[in-house]
Amino acid sequence: MLRFIFRLAAMIALSVSVIMAVIDTTRSVAASALVMTPLNTSWLAVSPDTRAAFETYVRAKASPLVWDGAIAWVLAQPGFAVFAVLAFLLYAVGYRRRRHEFAPTN
Repeated sequence: MLRFIFRLAAMIALSVSVIMAVIDTTRSVAASALVMTPLNTSWLAVSPDTRAAFETYVRAKASPLVWDGAIAWVLAQPGFAVFAVLAFLLYAVGYRRRRHEFAPTN
C-alpha cells in the first residue's frame, strides 16, 4: 500500500512537471527565446500565502540558513525540473523490484 502511495505521488509530480514544461514551452515560443520559470515565481503566482507560510515555518522550525541555502536554491530552479526530479525520487522509493528465481539446471 505504501508503494502505491509513493507511485501515485510520483505520477502527480510528473503531471505537474509536464504542465509546467508546456507552459514554459508556450512562453518560449511566444517570446522567441528560451523561458524557464523558477519554481518560486510559479508558486508565488498560484498561492503567495502558502509560500510565505512555508518560509515562515522553515525559518522558525529549522534555521534561516536552511532556507537561505538549500530551499532558496531549489526554488530558484525551473519548476518543471524540480517536479521531474521529485517524480523520479518518489517513483524510485515506490519501485518494486522483481525477484528472479533461478531454476536448478541438471
